[in-house]
Amino acid sequence: MQAIGIDIGGTKIAGGVVTELGEIVAERRVPTPAGDAGAIVDAVVEMIQQLQAEHPDVVAAGVAAPGFIDASQSTVYYTPNIAWRNEPLRARLSERLDLHITIDNDANAAGWAEFRFGAGRLASDMTMLTIGTGVGGAVVAQDRLLRGGFGTGGELGHMRVVPDGLPCGCGARGCIEQYGSGRALLRMAGEVADQGGIGSALAAVRSEKGELTGHEVSELLKAGDPGALEALRQLGTWLGQAAASLSAVLDPQVFVFGGGVAQSGELLLAPVRKAYLEHLPARGYHPEPEFVIAELVNDAGVVGAADLARLHASSR
Repeated sequence: MQAIGIDIGGTKIAGGVVTELGEIVAERRVPTPAGDAGAIVDAVVEMIQQLQAEHPDVVAAGVAAPGFIDASQSTVYYTPNIAWRNEPLRARLSERLDLHITIDNDANAAGWAEFRFGAGRLASDMTMLTIGTGVGGAVVAQDRLLRGGFGTGGELGHMRVVPDGLPCGCGARGCIEQYGSGRALLRMAGEVADQGGIGSALAAVRSEKGELTGHEVSELLKAGDPGALEALRQLGTWLGQAAASLSAVLDPQVFVFGGGVAQSGELLLAPVRKAYLEHLPARGYHPEPEFVIAELVNDAGVVGAADLARLHASSR
């Protein structure tokens, strides 16, 4: 039973036909028509129609979108960068497509893909943190995706870790997104550069380029620059503290880290593990989870959206 998965991103819309084993057998990519919600719907419809024409046996299509999705997987409550407010997205797509449609949060879709086919496939309980521009999250408990009573659960990036801390785009202060994201890493790298000493290479790059970007910090990390490593250590420390708090509630067997920053691999996981153990309640008597890097990378949203749609269709 093959299904179509669509992942709506800030710069591109990715789609594919996915098998029951998580294999993508056909794919499409188009630029996201940013700022035009109607054009995004048109692009999704056209992509699904093209994929369905090539693979007429597909049983369903799943669409992964940023923002809050309701528990019935039909309405987008709110999307930060698209003008969707209580948008009946599934109904809009269903009236134009002859196919079973489901909608899901993009982080949930990526997390489900890792649970089913990637780094979390041997666990029954998995927590995923996606470290990109912000911090996304997904929780699987007892082999089921945790959506919460209203469908908006698993927004781990907005767990508060610092009372009255840095302001967050969600309206609160002190969210882990402000201390454990790619944007936070750039801020920390800038602070290390300001201090001189081990931050001299960061300061030199900033002076030459005019600003520090993720690419420059990543290159310095690969080169073993002590300033960049210190910024990553700070980031990992915050993420480890957050993971310890999450363990007290969710008790996952494995933490999976995805997103661009996670490509640092063990350089990120080492400070995460250290801080986790330092802040773990009942340390020494609490089983310790694994900390691993996501495996599916850019395909996770498409694979997860398709698999969730297939399971939803088969359960009807």
